[in-house]
Amino acid sequence: MLDDVRGKVALVTGGGRGIGAAIARSLGALGCAVAVSYRARADAAASVVAEIEAAGAPARAFAADLVDRVELAGLHEAVRAALGEVAILVNNAGIARRRPVLEEITEDDWDRHLATNATSAFLLTQRVIPAMRHAGWGRIIFVGSIAAQNGGVVGPHYAASKAAMHGLTHSYAARLVRDGITVNAIAPALIETEMVRGVEPAMIPLGRFGAPDEVGDVAAMLARNGYITGQTINVNGGAYMA
Repeated sequence: MLDDVRGKVALVTGGGRGIGAAIARSLGALGCAVAVSYRARADAAASVVAEIEAAGAPARAFAADLVDRVELAGLHEAVRAALGEVAILVNNAGIARRRPVLEEITEDDWDRHLATNATSAFLLTQRVIPAMRHAGWGRIIFVGSIAAQNGGVVGPHYAASKAAMHGLTHSYAARLVRDGITVNAIAPALIETEMVRGVEPAMIPLGRFGAPDEVGDVAAMLARNGYITGQTINVNGGAYMA
């Protein structure tokens, strides 16, 4: 039997656009109180909040630069004060700066990708675990990438940051499995967002880009399922068949 998550607080980082927005809407459709975290584009985050509220669920937008440790801690406290303890955390916020030429990858590229994609997810996860343990229930979802598995097209700096998220998934899952907390990753490939501009969908066996809602559906499933943990769910249009 799938869990009823109505009323549970879900925090989606990078929830104002693309995959994050789709996940936020999917969780809102389940009746979650959704915290939409964003760094820029307040208008986009406000639009997602309005959609969730129009569908009948509470939602709030929270501005935070997750690379800034103070702002990250402030985000967690602000969500707790406004909506309650986070029961579902979706670590989705990330950057992908494509560097086709290896020699053009700088130390700054490396540091920024690790800080944004991996370190912020680690720090935010650490903050929500105590309340989840106390409640005996929690869902942690890392939005990784097929790049963690095959290297991808952005560059090793991006692939490494996403591989770190997959490693966090498996390590946390093993340590939290007895606490009622499931931890899983979603590994999308070529989802139709701003990140795939200039990329041809021909490399996907299915012959098209994925839709953000197709990732959102998987996140909603993981939020309700208490028996799946320590897994990477591949949403890649059959890329492994290529």
